[in-house]
Amino acid sequence: MAENTIIDSYKHGKVNIADDVIGVISTIAASEIKGIKALNGTFQDDVLELIGKKNFNKGIQVEMNDNIILVELSVIVDYGTKIHEVAKEVQENVKLAIESMTGLEVAGVNVNIAGINIKNEKDNMK
Repeated sequence: MAENTIIDSYKHGKVNIADDVIGVISTIAASEIKGIKALNGTFQDDVLELIGKKNFNKGIQVEMNDNIILVELSVIVDYGTKIHEVAKEVQENVKLAIESMTGLEVAGVNVNIAGINIKNEKDNMK
């Protein structure tokens, strides 16, 4: 995710939006949905976190072609949630957030359910 999208429709110059920015917007939008426990990243993401580097794009891949965006998310959902409803809400929220903040078109938001978080008894007592 090192590429930039250039929006050159402005009178006073160009605006560059890095893929990482789209990834951060996607992360925040996905985490706002009830039933999402976390985003699931790769082994490389886990190693980076172990050495103290925070990765805000964990579990997200962004592809941009001609200012059209495709987002791929891997998430962990809470046990007992309706997975299809949570996934649909994630898709809608991520799409809305990216389009409203950047003005770019989102072609699709693919949600991969990578796992289920099983709450322990201590969590249920809260």
